[in-house]
Amino acid sequence: MPALRKYKVFISHAWSYSADYWRVVQFLNDAPYFYWENLSAPEHDPVRGDDLQYELRNQMRPADVFLIIAAMYAAHSDWIDFELQFARRIGRPIIGIVVRGGERIPVAVQNAATEFVGWNGGSIVAAIRRLALPSGQ
Repeated sequence: MPALRKYKVFISHAWSYSADYWRVVQFLNDAPYFYWENLSAPEHDPVRGDDLQYELRNQMRPADVFLIIAAMYAAHSDWIDFELQFARRIGRPIIGIVVRGGERIPVAVQNAATEFVGWNGGSIVAAIRRLALPSGQ
């Protein structure tokens, strides 16, 4: 079997770790034959510094793909707007994840997302494999 590709994934969280965020991490961890690196700031070591935007850009830049949980937008719109705009500016595909029972997707997320997927690991992993930047870019 050939070596598996390691996908570099940034999951938007806006410094608020919700059950939804952790469920997405679990989806990716549980996916068979899927190797990934979480570029999001860990809860135990959040991004800090005088210029949080600078630090966040450095954290996002190596990502092959950007995930946004659409339901998180309302509570953290300024940071999520920043993350979405930067991901688009550097040419990263943005996968919008619609939570189970989600009825509305914020306009900013609708306008930025490359694709939307449902709330299940198979859909998320398939979109990552399909949309992630080629390895080494």
